[in-house]
Amino acid sequence: MIIDTHCHLASPKYENLDELRRNSLALGVGHCISQGTAPDDWELTLAQARQMPDFITPCLATHPSECMACSDEQLEQMEELCRANRDSLAAIGESGLDYYWDAPEGCDTETYYARQKMMLERHFALAAELGLNISLHTRERKGSACFDDAFAIARNFPTVRPVFHCFIGTQQQAERIFSELDGMISFTGLITFRKTEAVQAVAAWCPADRFMLETDSPFLSPEPMRGQLNIPGRTRYVAEKVAALRGCSLEEIAELTTANARRFFRLSC
Repeated sequence: MIIDTHCHLASPKYENLDELRRNSLALGVGHCISQGTAPDDWELTLAQARQMPDFITPCLATHPSECMACSDEQLEQMEELCRANRDSLAAIGESGLDYYWDAPEGCDTETYYARQKMMLERHFALAAELGLNISLHTRERKGSACFDDAFAIARNFPTVRPVFHCFIGTQQQAERIFSELDGMISFTGLITFRKTEAVQAVAAWCPADRFMLETDSPFLSPEPMRGQLNIPGRTRYVAEKVAALRGCSLEEIAELTTANARRFFRLSC
């Protein structure tokens, strides 16, 4: 079995979860971690996991791009939902920092980044309180300011292990995540794209107990379905690419990444 450790099944792009589940199982993907990232999808993410507990385990947080739209009261609501559903959550997530997109209209960059950092610190504090790990998003156009700022916050919460999802960083960054944060990284369908040799090299090198697989669906559908609506089942194609890069079998990659996901997210599946 392969586990998709990061997807967004509450997306309105999905119309039939039963069909999505069947298609994913047919590709060998038997479980997924679905991220609730905004007030509009927190309750739905929990409801979908209750509907399909053998297939979906939820995470809740506020995505950094939603930080201005999410009020302080809504942030407190999310925290209470996590406390009430602690035993069913895989982690806190998707949280993080995003310096790729400009600040929303009417908001300056300094205020936008400051609110993202405040929410990320709140998410880390909540994860520490609940004994959970955290799923992190970091994205920027160039440089490493976003990664460095998220890393600095993470270091203040040594009991919380982060996974840097959709990892496209350097081997040096990965080594710091492992050695200084006891963290993980996860790979998406991006590694199947052309001109992603740098992250492919990280996947080929990465210690076997430090990486997981994901789709980030409905986004980032891998080759040969690039540009199509993505589903958790396509984690299989990510696994096949990683296996080829590491010179081992699909079965070996499935076994080790499933074991990693079970440990990190405390899964019983």
